[in-house]
Amino acid sequence: MTTIRCGLLAFDGCDGMDLVGPYEVLLTANRLLVRRGDEPAFEVLVVGEQQVELYGGLRVVPTSSVADAGELDVLVVPGAIDLDAATPDAAIRDLAARSEVLASVCTGAFFLQRTGLVGDRVVTTHWEDTDLLAATGAAVRDDVRWVDSGALVTSGGISSGIAMALHLVERYADRALAEATARQIDYVWTEAR
Repeated sequence: MTTIRCGLLAFDGCDGMDLVGPYEVLLTANRLLVRRGDEPAFEVLVVGEQQVELYGGLRVVPTSSVADAGELDVLVVPGAIDLDAATPDAAIRDLAARSEVLASVCTGAFFLQRTGLVGDRVVTTHWEDTDLLAATGAAVRDDVRWVDSGALVTSGGISSGIAMALHLVERYADRALAEATARQIDYVWTEAR
C-alpha cells in the first residue's frame, strides 16, 4: 500500500477536537497496522505556521509549514467558532492546489465554500449550521455525519470529524482497519446523525 500523506491544517482559532480527533484516528490506524506487522498507511502532518492558538487557548506547534507540506493526498480543514475572525483562507487555497482530496470538519466547510472549493458538490457541517451553509448556495445534507463527494469529504460537528476520519481509513485502507480503529479508540462509528 502506498503511504497516504494527510495534512491537518492548524490555524489560530480552529477547534481543537476538529484537529486532534482526525489526527488520533489516523495515528491509531497506523499503530494497529504496525502491531500486526504491516507498514503504517498514513503520514500525518499538522500543517501551519510556527505556533497556533486553538479556540480556548491551547497552543499547538505544527510539524510542517504550509510551504514545506508538499503534495498531499488529503487536506483536513477544521472548523472554528468565530468564522469571521479565523483567517485560514490563503493557506487553504495554497494547500488545496497541492491536495487530491479536501476534507473538512464541522464549520470547516464554510472555509471551503468561501474559498470557492465546494462548487456544486454536496456537503455537510455542524447540525446547528446547515441552514446557514445552505444560505451561501451550498448543497447541504443534514442527516449524516459525513458526506463523501469524491474529491471533497465534509463532516458534521466536532466528533463527526472522528467519524469522517474513520471513513477515510476505510476509503484508503479497508473497512476492517476502520472498524478496528473505532474499537481501539472506543468510538461508536455511525454514518447517520
